[in-house]
Amino acid sequence: MSKLARQYLTVYAVVMGADWLQGPYVYSLYKEEYAFPERLVAVFFVTGFLSAGLTAPLIGVWADQHGRKRLCLAFCITYTLACVCILFPSLPILFLGRVLGGVSTSILYSAFESWLISSANSLSLPPSDLSTILGRATLVNAIVATAAGVVSNELVETTGTFSSPFIASGLILALGWVVISGSWTENYGRGGGSATIGSDIFQVKRLGLAWKTVSNDMRLLVLGLTQTCFEGSMYLFVFLWVPFLQEAAAEGATLPLGYIFSSFMVSMMIGSIFYNAITAYHLSHSSGADSGDSLTLHAKLSSLICAASALSFAVSIYSEHEHVRFWAFCVFEACVGMYYPVQGMLRGTLISDEHRATLSSLFRVPLNIFVVVSLLTGVSSARHMVLAASALMLLFSSLMTGAVLVSPSRESPVPPRPA
Repeated sequence: MSKLARQYLTVYAVVMGADWLQGPYVYSLYKEEYAFPERLVAVFFVTGFLSAGLTAPLIGVWADQHGRKRLCLAFCITYTLACVCILFPSLPILFLGRVLGGVSTSILYSAFESWLISSANSLSLPPSDLSTILGRATLVNAIVATAAGVVSNELVETTGTFSSPFIASGLILALGWVVISGSWTENYGRGGGSATIGSDIFQVKRLGLAWKTVSNDMRLLVLGLTQTCFEGSMYLFVFLWVPFLQEAAAEGATLPLGYIFSSFMVSMMIGSIFYNAITAYHLSHSSGADSGDSLTLHAKLSSLICAASALSFAVSIYSEHEHVRFWAFCVFEACVGMYYPVQGMLRGTLISDEHRATLSSLFRVPLNIFVVVSLLTGVSSARHMVLAASALMLLFSSLMTGAVLVSPSRESPVPPRPA
């Protein structure tokens, strides 16, 4: 396990560090430095999510069919180009950058995890080892993101421009390409490989089989629902947290966005540590910790995470005090720190290796539709309504997870993990 963990976590730290460097200042670059109206800023965000939603199914199919490593290398290239595009305050170039950013996001949140899980399966690692790696990944992600928030803040203060973190991000992505090329081996979904490349570029048949798999399994539908509700709310949060805190701050106050962002990442780190503690306790007090026990535990955690996230949004909506909103958002980020390893383990247990990246990407289609619809209405005075809708969706997801995954999982057989 140690070699696989080292290979994955090194790459994960690099690519997530590049992503997080941009996090605190995307909104500010568009709104303050380029002086675009807020509705146009929302359109930029919508463009990225539309791009991610439209390309997600194909990204997943191509990863399963043509290789997860190959798609991860492509991510480093497309995301670097997106960073270059955002440096030019020209609408066509900026929109091109958002399209490339959307494609990159689809790869980031499907191909990397699929590579890890497939590699773990090929090594016949037990679920507890995979859980450990995913937990460490979230912890590493939080540490890197915390550092990225501080670095981005210092870069902006030193250079006097919000674009400097994007330049640094592009350089780090180039490093990521080198590390992936030198340390990762290729893996595919079942039936993937060079012999099938070019047979059907859009892989319509494979997409149809993946959709049939989802529609025939209520557990996979609930898994997709959770991903849509939680990650959709998370992406909306990325757009809303800056103006939501600014409207509650004292008039004329300048918020230290980089340090606030780092505080959120510390909260995410705490959530990751909490997850590791829970799984370690469960492993030490269970008899064998087989796949069924792991599924039950992670289904319960998923339900609780969604419920706690809904509560944190509700608190932020009903309070107009900036400190209360800040701490409520910290609670949500702690939930994010638990969500990723929990959802990764559920996907690893319930989704077969044949369609792993395909289904992970397919789940992102309703996610991006949810975000796009919300962003098109969720500006200015509608911010509270968007967060309220997110809270209700998260509560619904919590209830569905409890009803479908938690209780029945004690009796339902868990599909075998392919080698």
